[in-house]
Amino acid sequence: MRFHGGMHSMINSPDEKPKITRQLLLRVLHYAKPYRGLILTMLVLILASTGLSLLTPLILRDMIDKTIPAGDTRRLTLLALALLLIPAINGVINVFQRRTSARVGEGVIYDLRLALYANLQRMSLRFFTNTKVGELMSRLNNDVIGAQNAISSTIVGIVTQFIQAAAVLGVMLSLEWRLTLISVLILPLFILAARQLGDRLREMARAQMEANARMNAMMNETLNIGGALLVKLFGRQELEVDRFGQRAKQVRDLGVQRAFTGSIFAAIIGLISAVGSALVYGLGGYFVIEGAFTVGTIVAFGAYLGSLYGALSGLSNAPVEFATSMVSFERVFEVVDLPVELPEKADAVVLKDVSGGIEFDQVSFQYERGDEHLLSDVRRYGSMDNVTAVLSGAEGSGGEEEEEAPRSQARGVALDGISFQARAGQLVALVGPSGAGKTTLTYLIPRLYDPSAGVIRIDGYDLRDLKLSSLSAQIGMVTQETYLYHDTIRTNLQYAKLDAGQEELEAACRVANIHDFISALPDGYDTIVGERGYRLSGGEKQRIALARVILKDPRILVLDEATSSLDSESEALIQDALAKVMAQRTSIVIAHRLSTILAADLILVLDRGRIVESGTHAELLAQGGLYAHLYQTQFRKEMHLQGGL
Repeated sequence: MRFHGGMHSMINSPDEKPKITRQLLLRVLHYAKPYRGLILTMLVLILASTGLSLLTPLILRDMIDKTIPAGDTRRLTLLALALLLIPAINGVINVFQRRTSARVGEGVIYDLRLALYANLQRMSLRFFTNTKVGELMSRLNNDVIGAQNAISSTIVGIVTQFIQAAAVLGVMLSLEWRLTLISVLILPLFILAARQLGDRLREMARAQMEANARMNAMMNETLNIGGALLVKLFGRQELEVDRFGQRAKQVRDLGVQRAFTGSIFAAIIGLISAVGSALVYGLGGYFVIEGAFTVGTIVAFGAYLGSLYGALSGLSNAPVEFATSMVSFERVFEVVDLPVELPEKADAVVLKDVSGGIEFDQVSFQYERGDEHLLSDVRRYGSMDNVTAVLSGAEGSGGEEEEEAPRSQARGVALDGISFQARAGQLVALVGPSGAGKTTLTYLIPRLYDPSAGVIRIDGYDLRDLKLSSLSAQIGMVTQETYLYHDTIRTNLQYAKLDAGQEELEAACRVANIHDFISALPDGYDTIVGERGYRLSGGEKQRIALARVILKDPRILVLDEATSSLDSESEALIQDALAKVMAQRTSIVIAHRLSTILAADLILVLDRGRIVESGTHAELLAQGGLYAHLYQTQFRKEMHLQGGL
């Protein structure tokens, strides 16, 4: 198992305890710092609650030893009222303490989630193509909640138990030192029981969470729209139910084992407490008979014993609980510390008054195969582990893609020495075999990736010198696989322009030839499109995506053949719309249609990551190279279908 430098405290074997470093503690305290006033209030409330709880045994002692023998009914009434008021006041204090604790915990969880989400938004596309969605969700939910529990539950519990144990011991010593000594003699038994059974319980909890992770990963894979469709198309419902049943059975069996072991642990702790109580009452009774102290003292000691042993039981396992909770913080910090692959310079230039000239200067790009910037595969207690495979459970995903003859696009470098210029307002068409690097080239323009070598310029500016938000504002991109949020058509359109009014939406949709379709829907622009837009056809989704880009009104358009899923009638209408939209704009289009290619000012022919030919349609046909071959095999048939050109 590989570990990253920032994850030196992770667990690499079932028997190894999580470790706490000074640096980690300081960082945790940094997140608690904004809530120091609330934490101080919480400590004061804990002290007040503990102090009040100490009064009840003393009142009982007074009633038995003094008030009742003296026949003082007035004092007896006051003491009885005190026994009623103490739990009432304590209840109010506990309510405020819980509210304060919740404010601290929820505040920390908000800060952590915001830091995590903000850093993930700065990651490059490569991070998301190499990281499991389920693992990201686990970091944002399970680990953040674990970190919250560390502050609002674990640490608060340890402080409360420590204060309670110290206060109770102090009062007990003031009452009778011999009984106090007898009470603490069984402390080693608490420590021994906590270590033996506590370790087993922790291991069972880890195993259960790992099994739960596998079950959740399978649900995530098979219950999303794509997975559900695949299961139905291949008729694998029964198979998936069986697989899910196996994983759910593991979770069930481990849960039963954990509950059984926990009950044994509770029984042993109860037995140890009973031993202490028996010693106190037995020896204490003997001392009463001998006249060493009163019956009320024994009753008070009996009441204190429950509080003392409860606190000692919690403290005996506190180091493991605290260290375990810190693992969640370290998991969160790993994501917060992920290096940003697309850094923005402090003096980044804001792109204004863009004309739209694009230049690729000896650009090469290689998809990274390592995972040095990805999340580590580590084992953690009390949370979900990484899952390498969802269905098979295997630790691999198969071998390398084999190279095929005669013109395989399989290679190590996606783009190799790409150089071209697109002047402002030009239409540049990218053509070539599947896998030649066309989509990768378009992904570099909005800086979804940085090139491995070479420079990309817009209006003479290196993309790495520009402010990312201003670059994004000037580029509109429609990918072949259109993504729509599970929301209304209106919301999906307004993603391009948040304050767009109804007239602007309708104007953009008319240009994209989708307004009439939307208006005919029962809910119009307020129609829910479904998960990933699955309630719409491919052509409808593409036209909505095009309308969204039109609404953005960028200076540079990047289209992955946005009309590829349209019928001939819609295509004719939208081609006319595209001609209007692309006017006075620089357009880079991955072309699959002859009409797009014929309209292009420059055609770039890509093969195996290189530009092998460039020029106009007529020039490239005259060369008799790859473009001429593609024209004969792909585009000429389309020309005949359209009636000849």
